[in-house]
Amino acid sequence: MAILFLIVLIDLIGFGLVIPLLPFYAKRFAASPEEVTTLMAVFSLMSMLTAPVWGRLSDRVGRRPVLMVSMAAAGLAYLWMAFANALWMIFAARALAGACAGNIAAANAYIADVTTPENRARGMGMIGAAFGLGFIIGPALGGVVAGNNVATADLRTPGLIACALSLTALLGIVFALKESLPVGLPPRARRGRIEALRDAMARKALARLLAIFFLTILAFAGMEATFALWAMAQFGWGPMQIGYVFTYVGVLSAAMQGGLIGRLTARFGEEKLLFAGLAAIAAGLLVLPVADGLPPLIVAVSLLALGMGAMQPSLNSLISRGAGAEEQGEVMGVAQSVASLSRVLGPLVAGALFAGVGRDSPFLFGMALVVAAASLGWRLPRAAAAAPRAAD
Repeated sequence: MAILFLIVLIDLIGFGLVIPLLPFYAKRFAASPEEVTTLMAVFSLMSMLTAPVWGRLSDRVGRRPVLMVSMAAAGLAYLWMAFANALWMIFAARALAGACAGNIAAANAYIADVTTPENRARGMGMIGAAFGLGFIIGPALGGVVAGNNVATADLRTPGLIACALSLTALLGIVFALKESLPVGLPPRARRGRIEALRDAMARKALARLLAIFFLTILAFAGMEATFALWAMAQFGWGPMQIGYVFTYVGVLSAAMQGGLIGRLTARFGEEKLLFAGLAAIAAGLLVLPVADGLPPLIVAVSLLALGMGAMQPSLNSLISRGAGAEEQGEVMGVAQSVASLSRVLGPLVAGALFAGVGRDSPFLFGMALVVAAASLGWRLPRAAAAAPRAAD
């Protein structure tokens, strides 16, 4: 798992390096707020369409080939972004990266392959810690390289660095990562993504978990897509300050998922930890609109980071425990597809609210969504969530 952690970390440093800069890429070509948030959504749209396919493919041919294709495509997409001279090229590069983004489902399935159900949340937390560390190093590096001036920001070099990191991760997979797919699993019948989703939604406990995932990511994606625009309007910030905020969020998220999640799960269980995380996210989204200075802003983003750090590995663990060994890739692919749908809709809805209602409205709308998710997570039945095909 240590090798997988390092590979995912290297990839996510590149991912974190570029993500906070996407609004500035779009602004460089005079994009509207709606176009900025659509750019944030196009990656997820393509990922939503292809994630179950990559998940099923990883169940058949292994996790390594899917990870290799994903890293190679990411490197090509970042290179394209670096040399883009029109807005459509930025959109096309993000679409390419999203269409081949099988890495998260494959990485989560890899963890499920090599962990017991009791240790799964800790393993999923390792992937979450890689996300957190990626968002510590990546945004800070991207902000420093891009500079503090919106008009003259260097947006080519961050793309080149992200490309190099993806290719480094690809070499790590080729030369250091062993295949985790268990030998001798019964072959699974081929089926489309709609059928896979229908099967998952037919299991009541699993459907409930996927609904929580959808609502929470919908809220968080809307916040992420509009935060830079909000901070520019609220504080007059540029890429460097935005990068520092994402870095701080990454520090807290990595601390939670890399250091605390195992002990907290052992003490409280995934179900209670999931609910606590949702409560913290809702509180953070409530505080954010009234943040008129640095102290309340720190409180808000701390709640968001700690809440996501508790929620995501707990939820991924519960979803994985709701799947059989022969369908880990497919179920995690369905979960990624559901999350990707949220990441498509979240920025679009948030962008419309930002432009039409006001800059605080995406955060308040997100809070309402997370409260709805928490109502589904309240008293989540442990036995039902843990059983792969419970008779529910």
